[in-house]
Amino acid sequence: MAKVLIRGGTLITAEKTHIADVLIDGERISSIGQNLSEDDAEVVDAEGKFILPGGVDPHVHLDLPMFDTVSSDDYYTGGKAAAFGGTTTVLDFVSQDYSTLKESVQAWRQKSSGRASIDFGLHMNVSRFDQDILAEIPFLIREGITTLKIFTAYNNRLRINDGEIFQVMREAAKSGFLTLLHAENGDVIELLTDEALAEGNTAPIWHARTRPAWGEAESVLRGIAIAEQANAPLYVVHLSTVGGLDQLNYGRKRSVNVMGETCLAYLFFTEADLEREDGAKWICSPPMRTKGDNEALWSGLKMDQIQVVATDHCPFFFDGSTPIEYEGEMVSIPGKELGANDFTKIPNGLPGVGDRMPMLWSYGVGKGRLTPNQFVALTSTNPAKIFGLYPTKGALKEGSDADIVIWDPEVKISYGVDIARHRTDYNLFEGWEIKGYPEKVFLRGELIVDGDQWLGKAGMGKFLERVPFAEII
Repeated sequence: MAKVLIRGGTLITAEKTHIADVLIDGERISSIGQNLSEDDAEVVDAEGKFILPGGVDPHVHLDLPMFDTVSSDDYYTGGKAAAFGGTTTVLDFVSQDYSTLKESVQAWRQKSSGRASIDFGLHMNVSRFDQDILAEIPFLIREGITTLKIFTAYNNRLRINDGEIFQVMREAAKSGFLTLLHAENGDVIELLTDEALAEGNTAPIWHARTRPAWGEAESVLRGIAIAEQANAPLYVVHLSTVGGLDQLNYGRKRSVNVMGETCLAYLFFTEADLEREDGAKWICSPPMRTKGDNEALWSGLKMDQIQVVATDHCPFFFDGSTPIEYEGEMVSIPGKELGANDFTKIPNGLPGVGDRMPMLWSYGVGKGRLTPNQFVALTSTNPAKIFGLYPTKGALKEGSDADIVIWDPEVKISYGVDIARHRTDYNLFEGWEIKGYPEKVFLRGELIVDGDQWLGKAGMGKFLERVPFAEII
């Protein structure tokens, strides 16, 4: 692999902003400094541009079976979409589909075999519990997995009870694992859903009305309390409410080792979007909330109360009966039309992995809600630290992987499905105006995005084996 010298750009890290050259040698950053020279290097002029570490999205769902269909992005298409938005590393979730955790991991690894177009790691769902599963947790380290996810929702599907959650957290903590929590109240959701259907309320808005915001607040606090009793670190996924954020702050102020993420959609959309004619596009769990929740989450980011912005990327076609063209082929995958007459049958999930960094830059940094350094921390450095990837990922340091984004802060784009590269038929940000977008993206030193050109390929993404006892921030 040829050497590359990126010259004259403004480097933005989580800690500082400065002008420097970056020399890439093979897959790593070999030097950072002023007026670097390398006779045999290809020179890339980055004057007037920003240099960022490649984004790390720790919450995606690729090729995920759901409701007699599958999420429409796989390890190739999802990675491609991520890269065009400036993200070079993603973390996916292994479903507990087999009798042992190891078998489930091996089956999930087959999905990525020869397909991954960017680097990736895995979390392990624990949605079924017994003592054999508990005993197997430490051995996941051999599979490169050091994070577990548990649920307080999805009764009879994904949820385990509080005593089992306590045992999982306690065992995980002994081996240096981090536990991730999906926090909603499954009992209340089940009751309200049954009542809604019995009364003939089947429209998309009832997805939100049957999943109350207080269920998140209560479940976040309960998860924090269990984690503290288990002496275990906890990471709360996809915070969507001011109440959930309040409980995160409550735990952190009392020195509980708890961290949290929100997701892009919860900063911009509300349950009113589910009342639109195309409201099924906004169906995900937890649901969209209120403008007050949007603003509280923005404030939480600005005040460093939330550690990560992820996406929960899990796209489905809006109309899977109508094919779209993708890389010269016509593609159709059953999608949200499956729930046309029943909100409980609408596949849960949104596209977003390619939207995250452009939207957060334009409407976060561009609107003065975030500093550029906070942007890098939230989208790259913090998730790399929390999930045991730093400083290989999430950093512009000598010796780090050369996952680098050359960001043009002046380019203006009318965004939408034609700009985003998700393999689906809609984009939540259709017609939104943005300023700032990736110009070039490098994955371990190899140029994979050059303007609107895709230079990556299936199979070039690497599985990231993570080590336990990652940083708590």
